[in-house]
Amino acid sequence: MATRQTDAWPPGERPARAGRGRRRRGAPLGDAGAADSADGGADGAAGALEGESGVGADPEAGARQICLRMLASAPRTRAQLAGVLRRRGVPEDAAEAVLARFADVGLIDDAMFASAWVESRHYGRGLAGRVLAAELRTRGVPADDIKAAVGGLDPEQEIATARGLVARRLAATRSEPTPTRIRRLIGVLARKGYSQALAYRLVREALEQEDVDLAAAGLDLSEPPDEPSDDEPGWERPEPR
Repeated sequence: MATRQTDAWPPGERPARAGRGRRRRGAPLGDAGAADSADGGADGAAGALEGESGVGADPEAGARQICLRMLASAPRTRAQLAGVLRRRGVPEDAAEAVLARFADVGLIDDAMFASAWVESRHYGRGLAGRVLAAELRTRGVPADDIKAAVGGLDPEQEIATARGLVARRLAATRSEPTPTRIRRLIGVLARKGYSQALAYRLVREALEQEDVDLAAAGLDLSEPPDEPSDDEPGWERPEPR
């Protein structure tokens, strides 16, 4: 096993390794929930950096400092950091050299980022796999890393999470008419990115367990309507960040 270089960082600049500690399931991924914006995740911290002076006479040193500050607030993907460096006017060769070095020492690890993101936001927010994949794509995570991270979600676990979301909202809807309850409960799952078929099935099961007579109410949840694509109306989009 190759020994990592320890003298590549200027004095006083070597950072602690990020993201290696054990994290309880469902705990936030660093401060990513607050620090990442919907258009790529780094603009909040980048906005503060944009107002600073340029990268100076040593572009690599400037790029290194920018990346260290970004990583100090929350884990970032390589693409997020690259975007910040590009907006700051860091030359492409200097940015690539710094990003490659960070990847070599484990400060950038898109596969680990993706895995932690999926675990945190599925168990912490109840988001479905297809929404998690979309979030990772907007943050520039490579397709193979997304596939591996989202593929690690057990389909039965996704169903159990969705069922739990319904159960937590069920009691709060009991005073409402049955059609309203159905709409609200299905909406909960829709906003989390679950399919219509699964939402109809789990809501039907939950109401039947409460002895709600859907047939008597003239309601049929056995056959959900055809699920529209993301660009068509009729199915609520996943909840925003």
